[in-house]
This record gives sequence, C-alpha cells and structure tokens, in this order.
Amino acid sequence: MTHIQSTDSSERIRDPVCGMFVDPETSSYHFDFADKTYWFCCQRCLTKFSDDPRQYLQSDGTPAKRKAPSPTDENAQYTCPMHPEVVQIGAGECPSCGMALEPMGVPAAENEPNLELIDFKNRFRVGAIFAIAVLILAMGSHVIGESPRATISNMIFHELSIWLQLVFSTPVVLWCGWPFIKRGVTSVLNCSLNMFTLIALGTVTAYAASVVTLIFPDVLRTVFSDTSSQLPVYFEVSAAIIMLVLLGQILELNARDKTSDALRSLIKLMPSTAMKLKENGDLEEVDIETVETDDLLQIRPGENIPLDGIVQHGSTTVDESLLSGEAMPVEKYAGHSVRAGTVNLSGSFVLRVEKKQDETVLSQIINMVSVAQRSRAPVQTMADRVSAWFVPTVLGIAVASFAVWMNFGPAPQHVYAMVSFVSVLIIACPCALGLATPMSIVVAVGRAALSGILVKDAKALEQLSGVDTILVDKTGTVTQGKPEVIVVRTKNPDDDKVPGYAAAVCRASEHPLAIAIVSWAEQTDAPILGYENFEAFPGMGIAGQVEQRSVLVGNRGFLESQNVSDFTSADVLINQCQNESTIVFIAIDGDIAAVAEISDLIKQTSKNAIRAFQSSGLEVIMATGDQQGAAAAIAESCGIADVHACLLPHQKADLVKHLQQQNRRVAFIGDGINDAPALVQADVGIAMGSGADVAMDCAEITVVNSNLQSVVQAVGLAQATTKNIRQNLFFAFFYNSIGVPIAAGVLYPVIGVLLSPVLAAAAMSLSSVSVIANALRLRNVKILLGG
Repeated sequence: MTHIQSTDSSERIRDPVCGMFVDPETSSYHFDFADKTYWFCCQRCLTKFSDDPRQYLQSDGTPAKRKAPSPTDENAQYTCPMHPEVVQIGAGECPSCGMALEPMGVPAAENEPNLELIDFKNRFRVGAIFAIAVLILAMGSHVIGESPRATISNMIFHELSIWLQLVFSTPVVLWCGWPFIKRGVTSVLNCSLNMFTLIALGTVTAYAASVVTLIFPDVLRTVFSDTSSQLPVYFEVSAAIIMLVLLGQILELNARDKTSDALRSLIKLMPSTAMKLKENGDLEEVDIETVETDDLLQIRPGENIPLDGIVQHGSTTVDESLLSGEAMPVEKYAGHSVRAGTVNLSGSFVLRVEKKQDETVLSQIINMVSVAQRSRAPVQTMADRVSAWFVPTVLGIAVASFAVWMNFGPAPQHVYAMVSFVSVLIIACPCALGLATPMSIVVAVGRAALSGILVKDAKALEQLSGVDTILVDKTGTVTQGKPEVIVVRTKNPDDDKVPGYAAAVCRASEHPLAIAIVSWAEQTDAPILGYENFEAFPGMGIAGQVEQRSVLVGNRGFLESQNVSDFTSADVLINQCQNESTIVFIAIDGDIAAVAEISDLIKQTSKNAIRAFQSSGLEVIMATGDQQGAAAAIAESCGIADVHACLLPHQKADLVKHLQQQNRRVAFIGDGINDAPALVQADVGIAMGSGADVAMDCAEITVVNSNLQSVVQAVGLAQATTKNIRQNLFFAFFYNSIGVPIAAGVLYPVIGVLLSPVLAAAAMSLSSVSVIANALRLRNVKILLGG
C-alpha cells in the first residue's frame, strides 16, 4: 500500500525539489516513489524529481535539505513578482511583463545585491544629467523674444538647440530607457500588453518623430505651409518620461527588496550552534544542523532556545512572546515543552530535542511567511487593468487615422497621415496615466509620515481603503505590552515598609515582574534600601535580607517552599483581585505582608479607536495568543464582541484565511513575531512601532507611535487617497478620450483643423499638470474615516 504523508491542513508537506511547503489538498502535482507519495509546487519540480528521485531524498526517504536559492545558483528557481505562476530555473525576465525574475524559497541570512536595482540607479544617475540638459534647452527656445531683432538669434539658437537635444536625449532614450523598450517589445511579442507597452510606444514614437523632423525638416514645413516656423521636436518629452519611469521603478524595487527582511530577521533568531551534552557529561559546541531528535542540549541563561523540545532537567523562566505574544514570562520545569526562538531568561536547564531545525515552529513560521509573500501577486493598478484594451485601441485609432489620411486626405496625403499618426501616439503617451497613482501615493505617504504612519508598500493604501474587517492582537496592540502593578494590597494598611523592602530585593532581578514592582515602588517614593544574601529561584521567586529582615517575593509555591504556611490573610486579599491578573506574594520575616496584582493595561487610546472603527461600519475582532479569561476581559472593556484566544501563529493566519474565504477584506494589526504569518496573510498588515522588527518587516504599514488612533487616521487617509487616484485616472483618460479623436483629425472636415504634434504634446503635458495638482490636494485634505 502506498504511504501518503499526513494531509492535515495544519501540516503542509515540503516539496523535495525546491523546499517549498505544499498543501496536498490544493496541489495536483504528486509522484509515487518507494511506497511514498511526494507532492510538488509545480510541474517543473515534479519532472525534475521523477527523472532522479534519489538525489532529492535522504536515506530514510525524507526530503534532503535544500539551500536557499541565490543569483549564483544555476539550479535555483525564479518567479515573477507580478506573475507568481511564472516559474523557471535560473534568472531571467518574465515572458508576460518583462520584469526581472526573483529567486524563490527562503532567502539567505544576509542581503544579496539586487543587480536590477543597482543597474536602474546607475541609469538614473547618468540619465538625470542628460535629461536636465534637454529640458533646459527645450525651455530656452521660449526665452528668446519674437521681436525682429531677436529673429536671427532665435533661428540660430533653435537650430543649435534641437541638435544638442538630439545628442543629449539619445543616451537617455536608447540606454536609460532600454529596459522599458525591451519590456514593451516583449509584451507585444507575448501578446501581454501592459504599462511597459505604453511607455515604450510613447517614448520611442516621440523620439523617432523628433529625429525625422530634424533630419527631414521639409516634411512638416509642407504641412503647415510656413517655411519660417520653428520645427517642433519632442526630445524633452521622451527624456522626461524615461526618467519618471526609472524613478518609479527604483522606488518599487527598493520596496520589493525589503520584503525578505522579515524572513532574514526570523532566520537570525535561530542560533547556528548549540551546546550538546555528551554521554560522558562533557559539553560540545555543535552545528545546529547536526542535532538529531532526542539529543540533549545545555541551555544557559540569556540564550535563545535553538530547537523545540522538552525540559529534561532544571527549571527556568522563558519569554515566549515570540510565539504567544504574551509579555508575561512562563515558568518551565522538567517535562514542560519549550520552543525554538524563545528566550531563556534565568535558569539553566537541559533540553531534550523533539524536532530538528527544519521542523520547529519557528521554521514553520519562516516558511509560512515565505509562501504567503509569493502567493499574493501585487494588486494591479487601474491603469494596468485597462491597458489590455487601451493600448490596442490607441494603436487601432492611429493606424485607422493613417489609412484614412492616405486614402482620402488632401495632398500631400502621406505627410498628413504621418502627422496624424504621430499626434495620436503622442497625445496618448502614458505620462499622465503613469503619474495618476504614483503622485497620489507619494503625497499620501508624506502626509502619513507626518502623523507617525509609515507606509512601506504603495498598494497598501488602496487595499486599506477597502477593508471591512479589523483583526487586532491584544498584547502590545490594544494593551501596553508590558506588566504593570495595578495595586498592592497590604495586610496592614499602615505598613509603609512594604514598598521599600520589596523593591530592594527586586532591584537585583531582571525578571519582568520584578521590574514592574520596582517601578511601582518608585512611584510611591519608597526609600532606596540595600539588600544582602540575594538569591533567585528560577520560575518561583527571589529572596534576600533588607535591614536584617528576611524578604520573599514570588508565587505561592515559592513561599510554601520557604516555610510560609499561613495564607489566610493572603486569600482575603486575593479575592479582591481580577481573575486575569498575575498575583505576586510579598512576605517579610515569614509572614505575608502584601499581594501585588500585576496586569497588562489597556492603552488609553485603544477604546476610542475601536469605537471609531465600529461606528464607520468596520467589524473589529480580537485574535490573541493569551488565555481566554484575560482576552475576554480586555475585549469586553473595549467593546469587542468577537474574541479568539489561545491562538498560535499559524492559527492567527488561518483565522485571516477563514475570513477571506467569506469574501471579507481583512486588515490585521499586531506587534509581535508571532503575528508575522497573519500580517503577511492579511490584505493589509499593520504593525505597532514598539513591537518586534519582524512584525514591522512583514507589515505594509507601521504605526510609529503604537497608537490605534493612528490606524484610524491611516484608514481615513487610504480612503481619501483611493478617491484621489480615481480622480487622477479620470483626468488622464478624459484628455485621451478628447485629444485622441482630435489628433486623428475628426475636426478637420468641420473647421479645417488638424492637431499638430506640438499641441498634442501640450495637451499631454496639461493632463500631467492636472494630475499633479489634484494629487497635491492630499496634503491639506481633511481625513475622515468612512468619508
């Protein structure tokens, strides 16, 4: 019987060729070998595996470890960021859009140079010098007056100027713009018309028409019957478009280049070595990749736990905020489970390994983020969506105009036909169309930055404007993310020694709960006292002597182990505490003097922000790794009815998927590493600036001040920006819809007017000015959520 690996949706199967995780329920590529079924992400991986399965497998039949692909790896798989269905072996360009392909899989720990970005920056630096010179020359012809005295000077300057414009614009168009021209040609050959088609068509036409005008001046002089008129050229048009497009591509590549930073941050959390405990009791530092299941590792205080496993000997306190998002440290004893990437705070213990490096929860998070980033193609802008019909329509009009003038126009027909053809293409040049979205985004991003909102990805604003569901993490998002003393209830209200004594011993500890007690004592103006004989008991509490008196601070089990037996008064004090709070006992000379109630407080702005979301029609849901009791209490206080607690990182991402399957558009707001899969899976990921770097790397938007009210502003700004973009696109298409027919000559039979290329270029420039002016309004527009 053929053995098929588990197809549980929570346990995806690794592709043995490329190393990607595959869901057997959605993948149709599989192959049976040695009584096992292996699954693949695409047909190419299946074919490679079927040719020689053994080179991709270990001796036990499990997939061999695959190195992350790099530009120097000839066998690395590459995909297109715009068309993720395009996969090929080795670097190259996308056959659909012409963009440079990017390596698949988990990136290397260190950044590798982006050759395309480096190339575009070099082209921009060189091109900017020549383009500025062309623009100065083009404007200079309008500076010299038209008086009789200036006529000769004007003619001499014009003749020299256009030849210099040709010299300076040639490297801009033919070298700086070559990647776009090549992509435009590729899009035509592959019948996949897009923005690059328009860019290449517009710039080459403007440049070629200018060269023809310069070399064959009599052509246009015949059309206008004016031998003294200055000949129109469009070198500055082609140069300006190329530089604008280059700048946009550089900004886009910079943003795309940072999408792997989140994965690199996660990878760096995994130690490369571990201290292995040998059978004779000696310690040996070994490579983490060589550690096997059931090996024993010595974990010291302050170290990141390298692998998932069980505490074999010892006890400690572990910071599990990496996975659970909960700020409170967790006490660990023999038999307790610990996870890779979490931090061992205090004690030293022996770990029995349960999962190897590529099987840990942290590794699963890394792969989930990697797969989610590749599975979501960038949202197509409205300009790209209409390119499929806009480009052939413009070409059809231009060709039809040329044919009509050749067959029915007055003499010289071929001259009128050429002028009409060139005018249509120039007025349809995608300058305004290309500026419509970027200009609004640039202004909106600047406006957001002033409010402490950092937008990493331009398309995030468009996506955020359409969300209908807000998922919020609890710890660090709705709450402050660090333990604070709510109240200290003393057995004797008149005992003013408790704050000073408790703080004295707690100052010697780095435990988060001890730090919270010290902070509380400082607020009560307690005196700073010295301590003696300090001793920490990992996972339990601390002890010391202050002014010759014994002081204990810790949990109930710790006090009982120190022979404190009378908890009658403490139980009375505990009954006044909230269920979700953490209780810390303070005993002096063997008697319980006080109990401290410690909790994670709600941020002052969270309640107002959640009400603002709800009043605008957005549904707010809490998704947290914290316990149900604490989560429910916080949610109720904020007015959130739907609460999902005790969620692991992949379960948060699954919740986002579940909502998306209900045709909801989801924004996830979080601050921890454990939120990374959900931040990537959501339509828009929003990170709190006070949280983990990985969360900010995964999110498209970061709120620097960690204030939910700023997220409310971000949603309002996103809605205003999307509206502005639509207005810009209207301006761009309005000018084209009016200008293209006029350029084709529809008014000539009526009033004898044929739009010259000069006026076509002016109309094109006017549409760009309209777009820019409208985008600049975002600097002062009043942001209203839901408006």
